Amino acid sequence: MNERTVEAQSVDERPALQARVFVLGGNASTLAFVHNFQEEKGTIPIRLVPLAWTPIGVVCGDAWQNVGVAPGALLEWVDRTFPPEDERAFMSPLRDVELLLRIGWQGELPQTLDAQSVLNIDDLPDEIADALAHPAQSLVQCAACRRLCVRDDFVWSERRLCAWDYHQQVFGKRGPWREGAYESRHFETLPACAYVAAPLLEELDVDVVLSVHDVDDGLARRIVNDVIAADAKRPHLAVRLGDGYTVMRERGASVESPA
Repeated sequence: MNERTVEAQSVDERPALQARVFVLGGNASTLAFVHNFQEEKGTIPIRLVPLAWTPIGVVCGDAWQNVGVAPGALLEWVDRTFPPEDERAFMSPLRDVELLLRIGWQGELPQTLDAQSVLNIDDLPDEIADALAHPAQSLVQCAACRRLCVRDDFVWSERRLCAWDYHQQVFGKRGPWREGAYESRHFETLPACAYVAAPLLEELDVDVVLSVHDVDDGLARRIVNDVIAADAKRPHLAVRLGDGYTVMRERGASVESPA
């Protein structure tokens, strides 16, 4: 980034580029960005976006927090907030921050944060850039471990959990495993979640043996029970995923069903 480029991107004759922000840095729970390097009431306004790190990628939260940092303390704030010893922390080059501060760069604050609105998108780690390519979500703290997670992706016993704790509690040894077919009443109370994470199942010695989606529900239920009947003595667990079902099976020697 050079001064000529920054000035060219901030002129009024370029309305398509007015909705711009500059990402200062990020860590395991927060992304910080600025849309205005001009002092407001003695401070530079910074927006903090919550981040949830999930088994399938990073998710940006839809609720921003606002903080103000004095211009003279901005570089120190960035360096202190995103330290190199934090393995998930990153920060944009301080020389770029200093340049934008010096010229008083500003852009129009967008209603939503996305990849197109970020001036320095190439400075961001790939997982953060990927997160900005998807819609922001409502985030909450996991009821078990307190890490940030997507609000309704994993709910068990009325508790919102992260993917890791949900897999441990529901797909672990103490989960609702069954031997034998599911009756209609069982299907009505199946666990439901946003996705099943293969690496987490690997840790639990569990395999996915069936995924069926976008078919008649009655047919899907019969398929589920047919798969279970083929190895009826081994514990199975069906879970509802969107418009279908996924069936898991505990690992171990297969036991043939009696003829």
